[in-house]
Amino acid sequence: MSRREQTYDALDEEGARDNISTIKSSDASAKQFVEQTTDPDAIRYLVEDEEIDRHFHGHNNDTREKILRSETTPFDVKQTVLDRDENYNRDRDSLGTIRVPDRVEHNARTALQVGKPVVLYGPTGTGKTHFAKQLLAEACLDYELATATPTWTPGDITGNIQPELDDGDVEYRREAGCVSRGIQQADRYGEWGVLLDEITRADISQVFGPLYTAVEDDSQTIFVDGEGRDLQLTDDVNIVCTMNMSDRTVNELDDAITRRFAMIELRGYEEADRRKLYDDWLDAESMFAGEGTVISIHLGEESVSAPIREELIKLFEAHHKGINEGGTTDEDTPITEFGPMHYRDVIQFVGVACGEGGAYENNRARAVGEAFATYVAPRLLNTAALPQIERLADHYQTLDEEFPAFDLGPAVELVERQAETERRGIAGGAYE
Repeated sequence: MSRREQTYDALDEEGARDNISTIKSSDASAKQFVEQTTDPDAIRYLVEDEEIDRHFHGHNNDTREKILRSETTPFDVKQTVLDRDENYNRDRDSLGTIRVPDRVEHNARTALQVGKPVVLYGPTGTGKTHFAKQLLAEACLDYELATATPTWTPGDITGNIQPELDDGDVEYRREAGCVSRGIQQADRYGEWGVLLDEITRADISQVFGPLYTAVEDDSQTIFVDGEGRDLQLTDDVNIVCTMNMSDRTVNELDDAITRRFAMIELRGYEEADRRKLYDDWLDAESMFAGEGTVISIHLGEESVSAPIREELIKLFEAHHKGINEGGTTDEDTPITEFGPMHYRDVIQFVGVACGEGGAYENNRARAVGEAFATYVAPRLLNTAALPQIERLADHYQTLDEEFPAFDLGPAVELVERQAETERRGIAGGAYE
């Protein structure tokens, strides 16, 4: 026996409020109202005030699915529904305020609005991946993150056919790639994102081939899914890629990607913008709140106290300028390009290590040096040649002398050991 349909006198927000008991009486009643209403405010009321999307539990929550698929549902209400689902929740609020330079933000937003995939490129530590997440969290209902590897094939992007054993028989299953999965989700719900991180770790020319064709021709089928549906790239699928300049320069990229993707450089931050980043990160750690936490600065036989927060910011700025502009070594030229995002790791390390019961609770000065040796110096050394390493050694020695509040010895020692290792390697090679 089929369930009798409920009759509603009004299908607007007022009708939803008047009939809320009936609507919430069953999944079928709620689903029927959502299907029939053409008032966005009615659905907004049901989701935001009554949380109708999670009123009915279990995997067969038809009301939730109808809300997500309805063209009447406002975009931000769909985001709210997905944010409540542990399978989709990206915790948008935790991504914080966008702090990249205005030009970068404006160009990236516009490129996505035009329908172009975006490549964010630049040196390490400039926040490319974090900004990509912020961009997609704002522009899309949700997104999938896929990090490239050297073993990637076109199938990781579009899809492939996998053999499976079923009672001794071989069957073949179609498995969608990350972009194809994005298309499937966009077909169901609307705006969806795909974040392809660190793409230069893969062979872009070989892996992106089918995607290039789809970007130019939206009628091109890039994959046929397990249900036999042709998957085609549409404007509802927002693709953002990131690449480190240490992996490859733009000039070394396949011409196909620079012709089809919006190439947006994320490089330097102005000092005021860096200060906003530092303040955001420091505010998140209780020991740096306000100016209450101090550190001793030993000046000869005298010792003074200063807020550790401000001393750290001065250190970060001196370190950043010395790396990117020079001035802390015998040369007034940059050592390399290096973004400010790495200092967040320093702040988090020090915040934990120097907190109550922390490993460096009674030696905050050492904690800062250990943090630089753990997070910052190794990243600088990763692609550095001997001349750069020697300058890095001078750089850290200078900072250690200029900032008596901190013990940067661990970073100095690490870089000097690496320089000595490189020298021995060169000498050994010359001898051979």
